[in-house]
Amino acid sequence: MTKSLVNTVGRRKEAIARVRLSAGKGQITVNGKPITEYFPGIIFQKIYQSPLEITKTFSQFAISAKVTGGGKIAQLGAVVHGMVRAIAETQPTLRPVLKKAGLLTRDARVKERRKYGNAQKARAKKQSPKR
Repeated sequence: MTKSLVNTVGRRKEAIARVRLSAGKGQITVNGKPITEYFPGIIFQKIYQSPLEITKTFSQFAISAKVTGGGKIAQLGAVVHGMVRAIAETQPTLRPVLKKAGLLTRDARVKERRKYGNAQKARAKKQSPKR
């Protein structure tokens, strides 16, 4: 069973991506711009193309994403997470392949909260005088 239009959410650190996947010719847009313009560079390209390479679905989908929060790397991770979730929802037969590649897992690492009584950072301790 394949769905024609799927909306999913991808998350990474503080970044949240709302991804819309539909039938198309392989165009990917992020916040209204082509993905090559929003995430320039070969390293970024390898990261966002990896789920499409693994599933061999380069020219099957049109993907549109709206991303907020976080930095560029976290935003890219959120977009990829949303893409993978959408692909797994449209084609359930590809789910085991994506799961084995570790792409369906949400990366739970987030910034640690600051504790009271400490210095500026989460684990920094106040300096004590020597004499």
